[in-house]
Amino acid sequence: MAPKRNLFLPNYEHKSQPLASSNIYYKRVLSNLFKTICILGASLMIGILGYKFLGPMSWIDALHNASMILSGMGPVVTIQTNAGKLFSSFYAIFSGVVFISSIGILIAPTAHRFFHSMNLED
Repeated sequence: MAPKRNLFLPNYEHKSQPLASSNIYYKRVLSNLFKTICILGASLMIGILGYKFLGPMSWIDALHNASMILSGMGPVVTIQTNAGKLFSSFYAIFSGVVFISSIGILIAPTAHRFFHSMNLED
């Protein structure tokens, strides 16, 4: 019976297995890039909607503020409502975790390939 494939935990080869072909490696890189874009896009939408309706601010200001928070640059627009300030606080913490996790997802195939090549059994 073949093991189940997990969408978020790809099956990387074991150290006793040979290094994956460059074709497989590039597929992993593109797959992780796609996953990262989806995660960042969903996170950006959460921020835009939160700032738009809890801020409240215009759509372009909500996009600008959410983008700046998600990238780690900091807020741009001053928020006046308590609900907006609470959302902004939680979104900033959420964005920090998402940003760091996205970097991990992006570098995972390259890091795995590097460490796997260092630990290949003769």
